[in-house]
This record gives sequence, C-alpha cells and structure tokens, in this order.
Amino acid sequence: MRRTTSRLLRGLALLSVLSLGATACGSSDDSSSSSKAVSASDIQAALKKGGTVNVWAWEPTLKTVAADFQKKYPKVKINLVSDKSGDKYYTALSNAIAAGKGVPDVAQVEYFALSQYSLTKGLTNLTPYGADKLASKYTAGPWNAVSDGDKVYGLPMDSGPMAMFYNKKVFDKYKIAVPTTWDEYLVAARKLHKADPKAYISNDAGDAGFATSMLWQAGSRPYKVDGTKVTVNFEDAGAKKYTETWQKLIDEKLLSPINGWTDDWYKGLGDGTLATLTTGAWMPANFVSGVSGASGDWRAAPMPQWTAGGKASAENGGSSLALPTLGKNKELAYAFVEYANAGAGVQTRLDEGAFPATKAELQSSAFLNKEFPYFGGQKANQIFAQSASEVSSDWSYLPFQQYANSIFNDTVGKAYISGSGTTLAQGLKSWQDASIKYGKEQGFTVSK
Repeated sequence: MRRTTSRLLRGLALLSVLSLGATACGSSDDSSSSSKAVSASDIQAALKKGGTVNVWAWEPTLKTVAADFQKKYPKVKINLVSDKSGDKYYTALSNAIAAGKGVPDVAQVEYFALSQYSLTKGLTNLTPYGADKLASKYTAGPWNAVSDGDKVYGLPMDSGPMAMFYNKKVFDKYKIAVPTTWDEYLVAARKLHKADPKAYISNDAGDAGFATSMLWQAGSRPYKVDGTKVTVNFEDAGAKKYTETWQKLIDEKLLSPINGWTDDWYKGLGDGTLATLTTGAWMPANFVSGVSGASGDWRAAPMPQWTAGGKASAENGGSSLALPTLGKNKELAYAFVEYANAGAGVQTRLDEGAFPATKAELQSSAFLNKEFPYFGGQKANQIFAQSASEVSSDWSYLPFQQYANSIFNDTVGKAYISGSGTTLAQGLKSWQDASIKYGKEQGFTVSK
C-alpha cells in the first residue's frame, strides 16, 4: 500500500486513518488480519480474569447495556465515553489511531464510515472471534455494511430501514391519498401546496444521507469498491429516476427549503406545514421527544416506490460496534460487542427505543404487535420490519464517504438554490467529479 503524505491534509479524519494504513501494511503483528482463532473458552477466561474496556459510543441505550454487562461479569469495567459525536467524533478517533495512543477498545462507527477504517487496517477483523457465524442473525443491509468477503469489521448495532411518516390530520383535511409511488407523491405535493401555500409535502435543502438512500432505493449503484479500486458514477438509470422526479419537486417549489433537525423543522412537523418525512425507522422516538404536541396526528406508511407494485427499500442511518486494531483487551472488547449487538443487550436496547438489526427481534410477535400511542395506536413496527426485509444488500459506500458527504452542499446542494442554474443531475455530476478527484489525490485508483 502506498504511503500518502501532505495531500491528505484536506482529508479531515481520513488523514490519520490512511497514514495508519500505510504503516499497518508492513506490520508483522497486525491483528486486523490475524487468522488465529479465538475460542469461546478464551473469551470466557478473559471475562473471568476481568479488566477494563474503553468504549467510545454516543448511542444512549449502551449506558444500560454496559451496566447490565458489568453486573453479569463483575470483574469487567466498561468505561463508556459518550461525549463525542458527528465529525468531531471521527476526527478524535482518527487522531488517536494516528498517534497510537488513547485508542478505544470498542468504537461506534456508522455504516457509511466503516470502510474508510477497515480498508486501512484501522479495525480488527472479527472473523477469528466467530463473528462470521452470526451473519444469519442480521438483516441484509446492516450485515453487508460490516462485512467484506470473509472478513467482518463490526457487529451491527441498529438499522434504519426507511418508511414515510405522514401527517394524517393534514392528509385527511385536504383529502389527499397516501402516496404509494413517487409519482403519486408528486401529485400529493402539488395538491397540498395549492390548498395551503404555507404547507409543503416535506423539506429538503440538500442532504447527502437522504440523497444516497433515495438513490439506493431507486436501484442506482453509484459506488463500486474493490480494495483501493473505486468507481463513482451517478449517471445510471436509477439515478435518472431519482433526479427526474425530484427535480420537478424542486422546480415547482414544492419542498420547504429548511434544514432538518432545526427549530423550524420541528415547528413544521408540529404545526402541519411539513406533511411527510421519509427517513429511517429510528425516527419515532424523535417524534415523541421533539414533536410531542402532534401526538396522534402522524402515521407511518411504506416508502413510496419508483415503480407501481415495487418492493424496494433502503437504509438511512445505523451504526456498528467495532474493535480498533490498536485497542487492547480484544477478548473482553469482543465479548461486550457480542453481548450488546447479538446477545441480551439487543432486547435491552429495544426496550429503550432502539431499532434492531437482528431478524429475531424484527420478527417477534411482541415487536410486530407493539402499538405506538404517538401514531394513534398503529402497529408501526410491521411497516418497519417489512421495509427491512426489502433492503437490497448490494449497496456500497465510498472508503472516503465522510469527505464526499462533506462536499455535498457545495455540489449537489446548488440545485436547491433558486436561480443557481444548476439541476439536480448536474449537481450529482459535480459531486461525482469532485469525489473522483479527491479519491485520486488520496492514492485510490478511481474511475467513472
């Protein structure tokens, strides 16, 4: 593997990771590629002996999981550090890896960011610990995100199969049918905005995560990754489906230009001026906490399809727990990860509102028949579970997806600015070109 130098300075957290990767390729004791099997008895012996496991993770339900794990294994101390999230989290993780000190034993890594660490040998291959035997426990999308051939670089913690949340009160008021296709969604958007010019079918000011999820569902596969060989192409048929429909929503000013997770966004969800939200199945808890005044108004529905009668979904969000290569206490760290993501910790997290990536929980009667008071008593998990089963497993993220996402608003985002003269298709082309340029600068072999 080639060693990159000053060109990585533009790469944010990627600088540290690639620098490590260049070093790790020549390491004789690289645990990320070790094939030595770790038996169940090895792990039990480590648990009996005890020790400390440093965990970096922002997911709130892990606090209870850690407490339960310590009760079960009193000689083990789980030191949970949860004060970092977003870009600052990955910068801190990558800097620790580059410095070779302060590296956590367990790290929460979102699916889109996982490959940039695994490719550069920043993460431990968990197959020798038996993680590969757990594949059948998980739904296709999350498992595809954590595995690469016969290697496994993390265990899925949660998932975000997509659904469309809609304000039933608003839809009923204006006699709008719940759309089952994106063409019907466009019709509904026009009808709503004509009836109330202050109301919009949804908001979209340009969001990389949402756009890639929409492309995923449409059948677009813009990224192909084979080690350091990468292809970026936003000009396939699936991308065309997405841009043609979404461009009409943009041109006709049918989307509110506000950003998600802002005060205006919460207000719009609460007062009915934002009538739908298409996102991951982890959203219900956020409705309850952030839009409490609209309880009873909202419902969940399947994600609209690009083709009538279709059954395609996508993931939006989700994280794994992984073992950084430079972390310590590998057996204890793996034991905690398996407990949290494949053992008793799964139900604990589910009880606290997390959305599982495990098939057993998704298919359980208790899960499927849970009633959501916020959604008028609807058994919304039935919709979410169906969505999870319809996620195609052949989606790939770039090994520098974090950087690509950071330039989304400078490229595709221009299409959302009135008078910019940039179409969504042109914005995707600019994103493609900028991603290719950056990938080449980092030493990847990138083609269109």
